[in-house]
Order: sequence, then C-alpha cells, then structure tokens
Amino acid sequence: MRPIWKLSLPLLALWLGGCASSTPTTNRYLLPADAGSTDARVPTASTTTLLISSPRMADFLSNDGIVLQLDDLTLNEANSNLWAAPLSQQLERGMRDRLAQRLPGQKVLLARGNSPQDALTLEISVDRFQGHYAGYAIASGQWLLRDDQGTVVSYAPFNAQVDLGNDGYPALVRALGRSWDQVADDIAAGVRTTNS
Repeated sequence: MRPIWKLSLPLLALWLGGCASSTPTTNRYLLPADAGSTDARVPTASTTTLLISSPRMADFLSNDGIVLQLDDLTLNEANSNLWAAPLSQQLERGMRDRLAQRLPGQKVLLARGNSPQDALTLEISVDRFQGHYAGYAIASGQWLLRDDQGTVVSYAPFNAQVDLGNDGYPALVRALGRSWDQVADDIAAGVRTTNS
C-alpha cells in the first residue's frame, strides 16, 4: 500500500495547475454621473458657447487599467479592473455634462465638430487621476480657457482629493467621480468670472 501523501501529490499538482491556468475575472468601470454640488445650477447670463476639448492625459493614464499609487514612487496599473471606455473620453463627456449642470443657460458642447463664433474653449491637462495609498482618490492637473482668437483668458491648476470611504475598486471609481465633480466646480467658477 502506498503512503497517502504519495497519492495526494498528483491531486495537489492538478489543483495547483487549475489555479494557475484560471484567469481572474475582469471588471470594467464607468465613471459615475455627476453627484451634484452646492455650486451647481448657479444661473449665468452668458450666451457664449463653451467648447470642451479632449483632455490631454499623462502617458500612464492612457491605458485601460485603473491606476493605484502604491507608495511615494510606485504606480500600479490594474490588470483586471479596467475602464469600460477610454478614460479621456469619459473625462471629456463627464466634464461636458457637469458643466452643463453648473452653467444653466450656457451652451456646453464637445469641441469636436463644433466651432461657433465667440466660443470659449476649455482645455484640460490631467496629470493624475488615480487611487492613493493613503486612502483617497486624486485628480490633478490644470485647465485653461481660450477665447475665439486663441488667447488664454483664464487658467488655474486643480488638485481634488476625495476619501474613498471603503476598500475596493468600486469605491475608488466613485471617489474619482466625486473628484471630477470638484474639478467641475472650480472650472464653472472660472467660467463665470470670465463671463462677468
């Protein structure tokens, strides 16, 4: 009779092989819609069109994986927690929708295919849009407004941080959405100042 441990070795090898060959579940995420703001729906008297350009993204944000900063130096792109659509498109459309809510009465359009007279154009550079090891989501970069002649009429950096509240990628994506809400608050205030 063979010892029991010799019989279990082939079973253990099969089990380990099965674990190694199984692929992890892939989760895909969309940024949530505008969660609202105390600054939302402030009337504007301007009839100027606001065009939203596609954001310029830091290279490490151009991939599908959601980015998490693991320490002061290390960034990790998730392999199985991915954006459902390119992040730049989600941020562009999300900003259009958020600004339309915050600037009622002002026409807010995507810049592609639109070039009305006397329009302002919003350009956004995103340096960071990621989770942070200290337990928050961060969106940072800069925005600027150009008039129809291409002259910069307003500019500001942004750095929005939102606590995650819970662990996991769904909590991170929700917090990233709220950080984009805060960026929209700042930009809407800048647009109002420019229009006044």
